[in-house]
Amino acid sequence: MLILVTNDDGVHAAGLALLAASLADLGRVVIVAPDRERSAIGHALTLHSPLRAELIKPDIFAVDGTPTDCVNLGIHGLLDARPDLVVSGINRGANMGEDVTYSGTVSAALEATLMGVPAFAISLDLLTGDPSAYVAAGDFAKKLAATVMRHGLPADTFLNVNVPAGVPRGVRITRQCKRRYEDMIVEKVDPRGRKYYWIGGGQCQFEPIAGSDFLALAEGFVSVTPLHLDLTNYRSFDSLRLWQTTSEEAFFSMDNE
Repeated sequence: MLILVTNDDGVHAAGLALLAASLADLGRVVIVAPDRERSAIGHALTLHSPLRAELIKPDIFAVDGTPTDCVNLGIHGLLDARPDLVVSGINRGANMGEDVTYSGTVSAALEATLMGVPAFAISLDLLTGDPSAYVAAGDFAKKLAATVMRHGLPADTFLNVNVPAGVPRGVRITRQCKRRYEDMIVEKVDPRGRKYYWIGGGQCQFEPIAGSDFLALAEGFVSVTPLHLDLTNYRSFDSLRLWQTTSEEAFFSMDNE
């Protein structure tokens, strides 16, 4: 079994090292990760400049690009065989709700799924702490990786996993929660009197929706959210069919009509 491991916290992150060590019992683990932190970079792909990948240790590559670049390079160039599984993490801090659209960690798993390789992203709900804080998340990653390889994943689906700090009470299949956007922009003034801004400076709040990733984590459970490549909102079709032009003609003609 060949496992490609990546992250968005950088190739030297403690969570990445523990994840690779946890998965080593399952097969050969190759790390292809950014050479520095690339958090909140989303699904960015480097198209207008060359990429460099440095082999810093056996089976450990540092790439001067994004997590998406790392997965692409790993699958199509750096590895000597196609990986059986891609695991992204262990991220420092949870990735829940709409945050999955910003997360480089989650986007790496998304990229692997686009390439036809089973994948999951795993994050720890902790921003500080020594490497031992990642042990429970590493143990779960190993168990989940073995289970995914045994049973497979539904078509065009990858998993977004969030692990609570401490010892988890169990595991729940969850849905994405909703984030409350409050004071996300912090305005400051520099010594020369010019304004500057920090994005994401406010406290992150989530709605306690039943069955959601946030509620599972808040109650001490590991959250496993299946995410799908198809972003189409099928339930909106009926509403959109009701749109009309100014001449009272139907605005849309649907392919299935």
